[in-house]
Amino acid sequence: MIAFKAIRKNPFKSLLIFSSITIAVMAIFLISSVSQGVIGMYSKMIKTDGDIIITQKGISDTFFSNVDISLMDSIDKLEHVSSSYAMIVGASPIGHIPIAGIYGTTANHFSHYKLIGGSYPKEGEVILGENLAKQFKTKSIAIGNKNFEISGTYSSEIGFEEGGVVMNIADAGKLFNRSSSFILVSSSSPNEIDGIVQKISQLESEIEVKTTQNFVKEYNQFKIIENSSFVISTLAFAMGLMGIASVMSMIVNSRKEEFGIMRALGKSRFFIIKNLFFETLVMSLSAYLFALILSLGILAMLPHIEMLQGYVNGTLSLSSALYVLGSTLFMALLGSLFPAWIASKTDPILLINQGCA
Repeated sequence: MIAFKAIRKNPFKSLLIFSSITIAVMAIFLISSVSQGVIGMYSKMIKTDGDIIITQKGISDTFFSNVDISLMDSIDKLEHVSSSYAMIVGASPIGHIPIAGIYGTTANHFSHYKLIGGSYPKEGEVILGENLAKQFKTKSIAIGNKNFEISGTYSSEIGFEEGGVVMNIADAGKLFNRSSSFILVSSSSPNEIDGIVQKISQLESEIEVKTTQNFVKEYNQFKIIENSSFVISTLAFAMGLMGIASVMSMIVNSRKEEFGIMRALGKSRFFIIKNLFFETLVMSLSAYLFALILSLGILAMLPHIEMLQGYVNGTLSLSSALYVLGSTLFMALLGSLFPAWIASKTDPILLINQGCA
């Protein structure tokens, strides 16, 4: 109760602390969540329908990879291979949209995209992701320097795909001048995956064959996104935490007169520090929970913002939430309890004089 009374007694200072903690916590939540969401969407797109991925050797990004699609004939004949399909991934201006994802795939992979209306594309046709389709009312669409008929719309759990178009791999090959970006292979048994990897590797010297799990772990673009996100979010959070500690310290120092009166009335140093501890704890936890709710609300809204076309998404992990909670409490308590402990050791008369100065 004493902690709540102290908070109500200083509404402006309490609001300042609350706002500082909320902004700092939201910064780390949103920056780290969006970067993890981008990685998660692309990882899911690759790992959902295949155990093995084949890319061009020495190419760091699937956007530039070129794998001969005729390899599928040899791959499908291998023992324990249940299926395979090829994809071309690229990006291009689409109508009035400056850039959007384009996914060219073999016909046996069309079922991955859940039709909302129309039919799967034939030659010269495309289907639009649900988010992208909302921005077009025409029956045809310009992609690059070619026109395609819109044969339908589809939905997907992956934001990247929701904001893109799907076409036959032959049409995509003409657009991007390649056979396929990668080939994904499914195994009939998890125990046979390593053996299949070795057999496929022997089919062609210019390909790189990995399990989809290893590919996701080693993919350079994911490492760049993760490292950039870590640096930016760490700096933002560190600045926020230092701001929290500074604000807490200044507010505690401004209450020296109050502490001096308490000491003069016979209150112990432990009493002062204990009350300040609970004040800080209540304030920090309240601000943290408020920031968490706001962040989750913003992350839930991102996939539904038409302007973003589903490309920006976010996932907040439990480990990140707990890490931020621990860091927030530590810095807030450090910023308030340390100056309070020093002040409580000072003669009460001096504290009262300093507070009145």
